[in-house]
Amino acid sequence: MTVASDVKTCLSSLKSAQASLEQFALSTQDENAKNMFTQAAQQTQQIVDQVAQRVQQLEQEEPQYKGF
Repeated sequence: MTVASDVKTCLSSLKSAQASLEQFALSTQDENAKNMFTQAAQQTQQIVDQVAQRVQQLEQEEPQYKGF
């Protein structure tokens, strides 16, 4: 596996984790838990954004990795 494919796999996992956190926030009745899940989802979104930027950099540096 290349670094680009590893980073893209990581990005997919992060997006999945973020979606799970959002779902947990929606499904709980406990306000403390809801706030915690929402905050964790927001933090995860920030990380997703940073990793997505890195994927774009990798694709610009190595065009053969685009779209994998």
